[in-house]
Amino acid sequence: MDAPSAQLHLEIRDAVVRSLATRRPIIHHLNADTSWFLQIPRPASAIKHGSRIYYNILIDPWLKGPQSDVARWFSQQWHATESAVGSIAEVEALARQVEILVGGLRLGKGSLRLKAAAEIETFIDAVAVSHEFTDHCHKDTLLEVHKDVPVFATEEAAKLISSFSHFRTVITTPTFSAENPDWHDYSLLPLPSWLGISRLTATKDALYYHSALLITFATHPFLPPTPKKRSSLSIYGDEEPSSTSSEAAECVIYTPHGIPHAALSPIAQADPPLHTLAFLHGLHDVSISSAQQLNLGAKNGVLAQRILRAKYWVATHDEVKKGGGLVSWFLRRKVWKLEDALNEARAEVNGGDVDMDSDYFDDVRFEDVGNGESLVLE
Repeated sequence: MDAPSAQLHLEIRDAVVRSLATRRPIIHHLNADTSWFLQIPRPASAIKHGSRIYYNILIDPWLKGPQSDVARWFSQQWHATESAVGSIAEVEALARQVEILVGGLRLGKGSLRLKAAAEIETFIDAVAVSHEFTDHCHKDTLLEVHKDVPVFATEEAAKLISSFSHFRTVITTPTFSAENPDWHDYSLLPLPSWLGISRLTATKDALYYHSALLITFATHPFLPPTPKKRSSLSIYGDEEPSSTSSEAAECVIYTPHGIPHAALSPIAQADPPLHTLAFLHGLHDVSISSAQQLNLGAKNGVLAQRILRAKYWVATHDEVKKGGGLVSWFLRRKVWKLEDALNEARAEVNGGDVDMDSDYFDDVRFEDVGNGESLVLE
């Protein structure tokens, strides 16, 4: 490597290290579709001698090969773009490298803080699966994951994964509801007490197709003050804060097919409060002819963001995959531009007047995290 290249390499590495030094969650897009790796920094009290810095959650892994539902003649798909992270071994290498960069792993002779990386069997702490469909619950990819990693999956997905006879622990993801609004109650063993995995569901959605994964965590030492009031339209609401306000948490909401914005009301009613850090929802509107809506698209995402006020809105499940089988003949896709979705959402909220309250959605912060890219959620 010549001197200019070496200098550029060092500058890039230093910039990455400075970004990681914030000790904030990181999301990595493992492919062009909807496989993610979420790294949540452990609270200071949990980082002791021998502990890693990050708690790592693998979400809906499908890294290579085809996926098929029902039968190949009915539906089969392939990634149109090769996954930037092509195997679970590469996911492990990514997590290991982040630990090294942030200073958690000090390898070599004389290392006292942590075990050598070779002694760590897996850096993946949990797997979360949102649906039983094989582009989210991909057997060949899941079988690469260490068998001791616990899997949290929806009921049908949990049955399917249990049938693999691979994982020691498969847990059905509980449903977060307004009737039980305390995020602590969704921290099921073997999760640490400061983290919960649950899901949000919509009424009249018998197959739970338009549902969401909800990952909650209390690791931020300086969350925004709990507001004095809470409204039904925002997590920054209209009621007197509870005595548990000091235990407010952040959350990541992942909904690959979209969840109807009205189904997000339990977040507004969470007690202790939940501050939505990231909202993963696609822009593309996908349907099977006019009979079945698959991905709800950008307009629903804008209306959902109006409720959540997430700090980051990140697109997901928008890859235009190579397809075969009967279903591929009937798929219809509308690719939204965010500006167009904002205008239509304004019109819907304001009774057709797109100029009225034009700044209502100005706080929508959209991030396009591409295949192989990462984002620090500061």
